[in-house]
This record gives sequence, structure tokens and C-alpha cells, in this order.
Amino acid sequence: MIRHIFTVSSGTLASRLLGFARDSLAAALLGAGPVADAFLLAFQLVNVIRRMLTEGALNAALIPAWMRVRDNNGILAASAFAGAALGTISVALIALAVIAGVVMPILLTLLAPGFAGRETLQLAVTDARLMLPYVAFAGPVTVMMGLLNAQHRFAITAFSPLLFNIALIVVIAALLLMGRDPQSAALVMAATVGVAGLLQLLILIIPSRSSKLASPLRVVFDPEMRTFFRKAIPGMIASSGPQLLIVAGAVIASMSPSAVSWLYFANRLIELPLGMVGVAMGTVLVPEITRALSNDDKPALISAESRGLELAAGLALPAALGLIVLNEPIVRLLFEHGAFTAADTRATAFTLGCLALGLPAHVLIKALSPAFFARGNTMTPLLATLKGIAVAIVLAIVLGQIYGIGGIAAAMVIGAWSNALSLARSIAATFGFSIDADARRRLPRIVLAALLMGGALWLAVWTLPDATGSRAFEAILLGGLIAGGIACYGLLLLLFRVVGWHDMQAARARARSPGLRG
Repeated sequence: MIRHIFTVSSGTLASRLLGFARDSLAAALLGAGPVADAFLLAFQLVNVIRRMLTEGALNAALIPAWMRVRDNNGILAASAFAGAALGTISVALIALAVIAGVVMPILLTLLAPGFAGRETLQLAVTDARLMLPYVAFAGPVTVMMGLLNAQHRFAITAFSPLLFNIALIVVIAALLLMGRDPQSAALVMAATVGVAGLLQLLILIIPSRSSKLASPLRVVFDPEMRTFFRKAIPGMIASSGPQLLIVAGAVIASMSPSAVSWLYFANRLIELPLGMVGVAMGTVLVPEITRALSNDDKPALISAESRGLELAAGLALPAALGLIVLNEPIVRLLFEHGAFTAADTRATAFTLGCLALGLPAHVLIKALSPAFFARGNTMTPLLATLKGIAVAIVLAIVLGQIYGIGGIAAAMVIGAWSNALSLARSIAATFGFSIDADARRRLPRIVLAALLMGGALWLAVWTLPDATGSRAFEAILLGGLIAGGIACYGLLLLLFRVVGWHDMQAARARARSPGLRG
């Protein structure tokens, strides 16, 4: 399982790094004013649909259903079920895109009431309509990714999202070189989103067709498919809690100029560790737990849940502390170019520091949710997600009036922890969440190692010289701090015997094995 998580995390890391390059260029081109607010709100809307479908979310319903059909009726029946899912989801999303295009002014007015009566609203409507073709492409991409993951073919699905960012980077770089004004550039970027979705679809067609994973292709709404949708839709919404919280925050942030942009760019930095850990666990843990449950293999179930929790704590805690301590240097280096000003950097960094407090909660949700999804229970995570969003919106209205963008970010953090705690309580009250002796020994040591690393990083920031006068020196210093923090954390894990040299050598041997290429 660790090998597959490494594969998915590597692809997600590469995609997130390209996403940073994309957003850095977008910040330089659009800045953080009305044009950027409009584009980023439209992009978030389409991005939520993309995340609900791809990046492991649909696996919550598709993989268990596909595996049950395969185990009970054979591979041909499973392929027919997949073909029906592929055709039906594709048609449904095409219809959704058409309907959304018609009602887009109303939809964005509800999502961003602060844009009403301003030119920003019309800009956002136009951008969102240009992006909608991506929604139609996301349907077949989703099903193909889920089916390939169910067969442990993680590499192609992990790295295919890179095409989305590569296409946008090329276009934004060309727009910067041509010196296009932000408004016209935003329209070109919005149209590119749909093209990027097409590229991602094309790269997945070849392995899916060669293995006949979904055949024959058809559109049906029989009882089996209706049951699938009843489980899939709640699961997709529940798996998209972080993105829905950002949309909820943008509803309130739209009342203040540039606040939507600050919130977006800060959240992009949260998505790097969240994507590496959360998406990997959502993609790998669901089939692992489903397989253990179907085989009534309790030791395998306990091992999968334990390793997932260890990875959640071991990667989310140091990442959160690092983002809190290094928030302003990171934002300045990545985004303070062109139209993105020093004032935007300070506001975005402050927002990032607040949002980072919710990162462990988001990753914990990703670790707990597969226990429900693998059992076919998507309603409990859905209700927990909706509760968290409601808490975030209510608190954002109150705290946003008092503390501005910081209050909105704090409300989103509280909403995320509300979601995580609701899931934990539900697990304790129903089937329980079992962890083995190794996890009980390692988890407190992981927390202590992360806290010590964060303290060391904080001391280093306060004792090292100021690097704001030189961008090159600032990049070197920041890179050194990040590398030093990682090294410190790794040494602490070794010192506390969370991992050992034997474990590292075994992991290196697994990484070199042919199985990693699957």
C-alpha cells in the first residue's frame, strides 16, 4: 500500500508544483484586483466540480461498486457496469454544463453576493462559461481514473493531471510575453481550461480502451445505476470538503475587494500537502479497506487504517507548522511579481497562517472517510461535511465583520475541525476505528517530532538575516530553511524510533521494484 501511496503522492506533488508555477504566473498577470477576483471565483467553481469527480473522490463509490460486480458476476459484467457508468456520467455532466451556462449569472450572484451590481460579476460569468467544457470532459476522465486505480494502475492516473497545468502554464507565459491586458488575458486563460481537460481525457483513453475496462458504452438509469448514483453523489460532495469550504469562504470574501484572490492564493499552498497525503489516501485506502472487508481480513483492515493515520499525522503536522512559520517568505517568493503587490503578500500570508491550522483536520478527514466509503456509507461523511460548511458560513459572517479576511479563514478552520470531529464521533459510535500497537507507539512521537521541528524552524527564522532585498538570496534562504526543517524532522523521527534505517532501506528497495511501475 505504501508503494502505491508513494506513486500517487509523487504525481500529485508534481501536479501541485506545476500548479504553483501556474498560479505564480497568473498572479503576475492578473494581480489581486477585480479581474483576478472574477477569474479566480469562476476557476474555483469549475475546480470544485473537477475535485469532486477526479483526484480520488469518485473512487469512494465507483471502486467498491465495480469490485462487487467483478467478484460476484465476473470481469465482463464489471466492464459492462463501467461502460454504463461512463456513458451515463458523461451525458449527465454535459447536461449539467449546459444548464450551468444558462443560469450562471444567478449562480454566481448567489456564490458571490458582493459582486452584484459590479463589473466583476459579468467578468466572472463570462470566465465561468468559457471554462464549462471542462466539466463535460471531467466525466469520462473520472471513470477511467477510478477503473485504472481499482486495477492498481496508479501511475497513469497520478501523472495525467500534469497536462492540465502544463497547458495553462504555456498559455499564461505566452500572454505575459505578449503583454496582454489582464481582462483579455483572463478570457484566454478561461478558454484554455476546457482545452486542458481535453488533453487529460486523451491521455487516459489509450490504456482504458486497450484493456476494455468500460465496454459496451451506454446510457442507462436502471436500478443498479440509480443505486450507484445515490451513493456516488453524497460521496463526491463529502470528498470535496476542503474545496467547498473555500467556496463558502469566497461567498463572504466577495464583499471585500481582493479578498477572494488572497483566499485563493493562500489555499493553493494548503493544497500541496493536502493533495500529496489526502488524494493519495483517498485513492489507495478505499480499495485497500474494501478488499480487507470483502475478505473479512481484520488484520489487513487494521493495518490499512493504522498506516493511513500515521501518514496523515506524519506529513500534515510538520507541513502545517512549516506553512505557519514561513508563510510570508513563501508567499513573497511565489506570488509577489508584476501586478501582485507587497500589500497582497502580507494579506495572503496572514490568511495562509490561519488556514494552515486546519490542514491536519482536512487530512484527518481523508484518513477517516475511507472507513465509511468502503462500507458503502456515503451519507455520514456527507452530513459531516455539510455541518462543517454550515459552521464555517455562520462563523465567517460574524468573524469576517470583526477581523476581515483573517476571521473568514478562522471560520473555515473551525468548519474543517467540526467535520473531522463529527467523523471521529461517528466511527466511535458505529464500527470503531482500530489501530495497531505500532501506530499507538508512533503517533505521540510523530506529534512531538513535528512540534520540535516547528520550534527549531521558528528560531531559525528569527535568527537568520533579512533576505527581502534580494530575490535570489531570499530563494536560497527559504530553500535552506525548508531543507533544514525536513532534515530536522527526519532525524527526530529516527531518534524517536518512529522509523529506522532498516525501514528506509526497505522503502528504497520497494521504490526500485518493478511493481512501482504499475
